Amino acid sequence: MNNKGLFNFLALVIAIAIAIIACQSLQLPSKPLASTAVSIKLSGWGGSPIEQKLLRQVLQDFEAQHPTIKVKYEVISDQYMDVIKTRLVGEAAPDVFYLDALEAPFLMSQNVLEPLDSYITPKFDLVDFEDTLLNSFKYQNQIYGLPKDYSTLALFYNKKAFAAAGLSNPPATWDELRNYSQQLTGKLNKYGFGEIPELARQAYKIKAFGGQLVDGNGYATFASAAGLQGLELVVNQYQKDRSSAQKSDVGTNSGSEMFGQSKVAMVIEGNWAIPYLTETFPQVEFATAPVPTINERKGTMVFTVAYVMNKQAQHKAEAWELISYLTGKEGMQKWTGTGFALPTRKSVAKNLGYDQDPLRSPLVAGVNYATPWQVGQYPGAIVNNFDNQFVSALLGQQSLKQAMLKAENEANQQIKAME
Repeated sequence: MNNKGLFNFLALVIAIAIAIIACQSLQLPSKPLASTAVSIKLSGWGGSPIEQKLLRQVLQDFEAQHPTIKVKYEVISDQYMDVIKTRLVGEAAPDVFYLDALEAPFLMSQNVLEPLDSYITPKFDLVDFEDTLLNSFKYQNQIYGLPKDYSTLALFYNKKAFAAAGLSNPPATWDELRNYSQQLTGKLNKYGFGEIPELARQAYKIKAFGGQLVDGNGYATFASAAGLQGLELVVNQYQKDRSSAQKSDVGTNSGSEMFGQSKVAMVIEGNWAIPYLTETFPQVEFATAPVPTINERKGTMVFTVAYVMNKQAQHKAEAWELISYLTGKEGMQKWTGTGFALPTRKSVAKNLGYDQDPLRSPLVAGVNYATPWQVGQYPGAIVNNFDNQFVSALLGQQSLKQAMLKAENEANQQIKAME
């Protein structure tokens, strides 16, 4: 083949190749290219309007830093856990959602949450979290949630009432609290102390004498002699001293409202009471102190909520990006910077100065010795039976021992039926 023939042959080959490529291009699907942005659904329960507005702002900041991830924030305003459990069964649950420590043991045991250990890097600084809070979301040596905020309980006391009764310092022991309550009752306030007779507020008293809420198998065990010792303090103050009141006794809906309306001079409440009292009852001058010791032991409760990932999430890498931002140092500082929630990271608490805050420092200090609000995999049976029977004992309708034994037995029968 001469040079001219070779040239013509090569030209023909190139022409055929171009034609083939053109045909292939024509055969490509005509559907538009998919968007590069991934959508993540985040669900939580309804908080205050201020809280929801703040979270939306934090989510906007996240999206600005992660332009390929869009967050759809959903508020489930009623029957939150029932809705979440139903959606998990139907494989329609959100990618990321709130999980209260009380409900965590059951969901962690059901293989519906994504373990987070493989996503956590040294840069995330896991040791910065308070151990008590992080441990509430561990199951079989794996981490299933990262706590977003928390509150312990502290003693709130009315400064004017204390001054009127000649009391200069808050009570340090429960015996002192009872003595103060008697001195304060009938003065500027109708009662000295506001009592919340729910297990969520009584558990640390059960533990003060060595009692336990549940045994190693998750069965209720709060009716032990040791547990009853702590609860007797509450019953005696209410029935014998007549220096404490329940919210229903004074026509209010919460301990914070009892205190804000000056129906009681002292109450044990959480961090949430600080913005509530400041905004709703600005005329009330109050201070906080650690919960008085019982049996020479420090005690309080700690309540916390985590962000968890649905095991069926379609975009797990992006879901982790969201969780790690919200519980990372930057996101957490934005979330807790206004003071309505306490940060679960020690470094953020220090940056915000909450350990030095006159009102919040007792709440921050309490996390080190607090009783986590968890009672096994079937909390409903334990909490409902305790609350119903303890109120009955408080009102004198049955003895404390009889009430607690009845609550314990009924709770354990219900647990056995659910296992």
